[in-house]
Amino acid sequence: MMKGEYIMGKKVATTNISAARVVASTFGVLAGVGGMWHGIGEVLQGNVAPDGIIINSWAQGPIATNMGGEPGMTVVPNLLITGILCIVVSLAIIIWAVAYVQRRKGGVVLVFLSIAMLLVGGGFGPPLIGILAGVAGAGINSPLSWWRSHLPANVKSFLANLWLWVFGICVASGLLLVVGSVILVYLFGVNNADFFLNNFYFTVLFLFFTILTGIAYDIQTSEHSPAI
Repeated sequence: MMKGEYIMGKKVATTNISAARVVASTFGVLAGVGGMWHGIGEVLQGNVAPDGIIINSWAQGPIATNMGGEPGMTVVPNLLITGILCIVVSLAIIIWAVAYVQRRKGGVVLVFLSIAMLLVGGGFGPPLIGILAGVAGAGINSPLSWWRSHLPANVKSFLANLWLWVFGICVASGLLLVVGSVILVYLFGVNNADFFLNNFYFTVLFLFFTILTGIAYDIQTSEHSPAI
């Protein structure tokens, strides 16, 4: 967000980082990448019908044996088509999160894309992360009136100062979940499905906290921004 500020009598441009935009874009991309892993596994299973609405995205290989097969669901009665649709929707989520989430209703669109990914084999974790990213995106350019009136000044300041640290921890956990887990099972043969499940729980928990601290950060930043 660009604003103007007068320094030594001259008007210069300053940039305020929107925590809502950063969170929505970052975790929207991670959700899309996570969904693509599911889609690839489904495509590799070929032109076959699933046993039911609940599926394992991977039926063979380290992800199947070491990570519980990456469970998901699909309303499409064909795993090949499910996988293709999942990859397409996942790519749409990545593109939207990077380039368009700041638009009006951009967060809402990200939520609906994530729900679509859930229905076409994107697993359960990536869609949930994408939905939370969309919730964060709904706060972009929002006045946040309710939060302004209900957050005490000292609590707001405390949470705002925590945002960067909480965000960094959450990103590290998300990267481990989406990218690091694949590296661990393929290159190092890590076989601990509970570890990856707990990694998911931790990421989701910290994502809630990241959104909350980001709201406080954006409120504090807007209050300290010079008027133009």
